[in-house]
Order: sequence, then C-alpha cells, then structure tokens
Amino acid sequence: MTLQWFGQSFFRVETQGKVIAIDPFSPDPWVGIPKPPRFRADLVLVTHAHDDHNNAGAIEGEPLVFCGPGEYETRGIFIEGVSSFHDASSGKERGANTIFVIETEGMRLIHMGDFGEARLSEAQLEKTGGADILLIPVGGTFTIDGKQAAAITNRIEPKVVIPMHFKVGDLKLRIDGPELFLKELGVKPVSEEKLSVRTKDLPQEKTEVHLLRATSFEKQ
Repeated sequence: MTLQWFGQSFFRVETQGKVIAIDPFSPDPWVGIPKPPRFRADLVLVTHAHDDHNNAGAIEGEPLVFCGPGEYETRGIFIEGVSSFHDASSGKERGANTIFVIETEGMRLIHMGDFGEARLSEAQLEKTGGADILLIPVGGTFTIDGKQAAAITNRIEPKVVIPMHFKVGDLKLRIDGPELFLKELGVKPVSEEKLSVRTKDLPQEKTEVHLLRATSFEKQ
C-alpha cells in the first residue's frame, strides 16, 4: 500500500492495483487552498460535504463515490463508514462526519475525516481500535486539536499514525501545525513524501508517526 498526502485530509491510496482518493479539496485562493492534483482513481471517499473535502469532480476516470455510513465491498477492498460528528456539539455546529475503515492487503486503514468530537465513543472505538494505519486531524479549530488527537491515538493504538488537517504552506485557516500532537505523543516522526507499507513491515511494539509532505501546497 502506498499513501500520498496533498494537504487538508486529501489522500491518494494505491492498493491491490486500485487507487482510492479520499477527501479531494476544491481550490480556495482566499484561504490558500491550491488547485487540487488531478489523477485517475477507482474509488472516491468523501467524509463530509464541505468544499475542502468533497471535490469528487477533480478525480479523473469514472470512480465509484462513497459517502456516509454503511458497508461497501468492491474490487477486493472492504470499506465501512462509521458515523461521527464534525464538532463536539453532536453536529449542531458543523454537521456530520464519516470515519472510513478500509481493509485491504491484510491491513486496516482508518481515515478520521474532520472528526470533532471530544472523545471516541465505545462504538467508534470498537470499529477503529487496533488499526494498522491511522490518519487523524490534529490542527484544532475545525477538528480535534493535537492534545485530543494524541489521546485518541493512544486509545486506538495504531501501528502507524499520519497526522493531517494542520497548518501547511500559505494556508490561512486558523489551525495549528502538528507540533502539539507530536509533543503529546512523545514520538519522533519520520518525514517523507510518500509512505509505502506492507503487512510484514508494520511496527509491532510502538506506534510510528509518519509526517508526510503536503505536496500540493508546496507547488503553489
């Protein structure tokens, strides 16, 4: 499996010869979100209906688009959407959010979307606990912050965690960088442009933090 991050919560995941695009964003020069990269994908997952997460039209080809809770199985990949909220007020401020659980290549990948609840419910933990790879927002304001993200990471106990939705480049949103999250976890991150991982390479003792470069924002 290969993962590439473009900023915000936008990922390209290549697995089993298929490509999954997660939360592609729309450009917004007012807040510093650039034109999204264009690539072909087989699947598009949308965690919620905000413009910086639901630009499925930017993805080339004729991908299947999944959004919302439910179970999907297609082309050898199992996907489950788990209900959550974009805020700590049961969705009253920013609405619903979907956590996506992706099972492929013998691994479980969790994408938290714009998770904003103060903590995981027991039902959410049952679905996400023991993940192999966790993609979690850490920037605060619109999502959980670095301290909350670290606490949730410790509950889920993933083998690999990749922070997302934090301040990068010329992004003008009032969100934090990843520093608080890294401090709270107390783990030195591995910085790289892409992460390629196989089941046999997953760490077995301690969670690894991989800090991916937001390549779209670097090319402005």
